[in-house]
Amino acid sequence: MMLGKAETVIVEEVRARINDAFAPILEAIAEPAETVRSYLDEGRKLLDLHQENLRLSEENKRLLKWQTVARKVEAENVVLRDLLNFQTGPEASYIAARVISDDGGTFSESLLIYAGKREGVNNGQAVTTGEGLVGRIAGVAYRSARVLLITDLNSRIPVMIESSRARGILAGRNEEKPILTKLPPGTIVSPGDRIVTSGHGGAFPQGIPVGRITAVNDALVEITPFVDSQRLEIVRIVDYGLDGILDRHRLRTDLPKDDIPPAPSQTQATSEPMRTVVPKPGTERRPSEP
Repeated sequence: MMLGKAETVIVEEVRARINDAFAPILEAIAEPAETVRSYLDEGRKLLDLHQENLRLSEENKRLLKWQTVARKVEAENVVLRDLLNFQTGPEASYIAARVISDDGGTFSESLLIYAGKREGVNNGQAVTTGEGLVGRIAGVAYRSARVLLITDLNSRIPVMIESSRARGILAGRNEEKPILTKLPPGTIVSPGDRIVTSGHGGAFPQGIPVGRITAVNDALVEITPFVDSQRLEIVRIVDYGLDGILDRHRLRTDLPKDDIPPAPSQTQATSEPMRTVVPKPGTERRPSEP
């Protein structure tokens, strides 16, 4: 046994000395191979850069083409505005604020934000995110403000269907999905149509994204807002320099709440539940007249 261990030690020592002796040779052999591998990698990188350069060159040509078109349209717009004596709207100013509470307060669907009169927040100002409209300022303190969400029962927003330009009123119901009302007779609506602010009523300027039509039945056109109010952390208060909808009396006078069908949870139970018809994509519906 002792002899076996001694032989093992000798073998290992001989192997180590052989490795030391051949290490310079192996290194010399490996260095050219590593150099060749490095050259191949550099070649691949150059090829990739060449292809990327070609792609960027083509993209640059397309962008230059559209830049020329945009400049032409801009020049035409300047001429037309001069001819029509067109007055552009006021420049908007922005205030970013953090959502600090969603307890509702006086309203069922509202948020409390950490920005108020100190930062220049006023009643009626629009509250948005990058996705679209959140609501409007409905109460202001020195350091905080209350945001009335578009889903609240007291919310009425003048809107329009982006594709057809048909105007209506977005009415909250204290539910996740507000409804579109006051549409002109015969208006064709389809699931998937985008809803944006119309600019009427002195509330908000035209074109703020609001939501998308997701359900149409005989009495209701339901809208799914672009903004998920349950996940809001930061909002943007926008002052467009317009006279907003500031008091409830005006809301109730101009836009009677009695004309707005209540949410299902607020109606008395009936023997037959309300039926909701969701047309397949590509189909169209006309909401029946009340």
